[in-house]
Amino acid sequence: MGESVIEVDGVGIRFKRNRRARRSFKDLFAGARRRSRPGEFWALRDVSFRVQAGEAIGVIGRNGQGKSTLLKLVAEVVLPDEGRVGVHRGVAPLIEITGGFVDDLSVRENVYLTAGLHGMTKREVDARFGDIIDFAEIGDFLDTPYKHLSSGMRVRIAFSVIAQLEEPIILVDEVLAVGDKGFREKCYARIEELLAGGRTLFFVSHNERDLRRFCSRGLYLEGGRLVFDGPIDEALELYSSATAG
Repeated sequence: MGESVIEVDGVGIRFKRNRRARRSFKDLFAGARRRSRPGEFWALRDVSFRVQAGEAIGVIGRNGQGKSTLLKLVAEVVLPDEGRVGVHRGVAPLIEITGGFVDDLSVRENVYLTAGLHGMTKREVDARFGDIIDFAEIGDFLDTPYKHLSSGMRVRIAFSVIAQLEEPIILVDEVLAVGDKGFREKCYARIEELLAGGRTLFFVSHNERDLRRFCSRGLYLEGGRLVFDGPIDEALELYSSATAG
């Protein structure tokens, strides 16, 4: 392997949750009001690993164990409360991919807007516009307001835009689960094409088949901590054992 493109050192991130305090009858009678008392929990704690250029990493764990939070840290959507995250190449974030689209703009306008937000120039979008629309299979809806598209159509156009980015690191969560089977397979074939070209993959999923298909290495999170970092088959076996019964 080559250089490290993602470096995570002792990372922790905590969130607050409000716990409404119990109020006594005396409090209610007196009209007293108490403020919610904040409680904190660590979504991730003391997580460290390196990702080399060209690796395909699968992030595994039950719901609520910190997988999506870790992905957002690598995407630099959120910042850690402790430790350091270093991402030394650009990223193509296939996470919450429909989030940047504007409901009242047309599909055509959203393509230019979203591609521009990800660093593509108008000339680059002009050159790739046909490929984006052909891949999404959405040519009949170019001038339709985005808000009128189905959820599946929204994922199609969003993936098609992001897949045109030439960033060397691909971040993927399970956003494609909403798409139909045929289009999902088309997206996965595109991801395999990108990997064959030397891209680095950081993939969060519960789907064992997809993890085995794309990834050679697994990061297994439990309780916000990294409890295993090694071959994907071993990571999946540990996960299966932990969740059995």
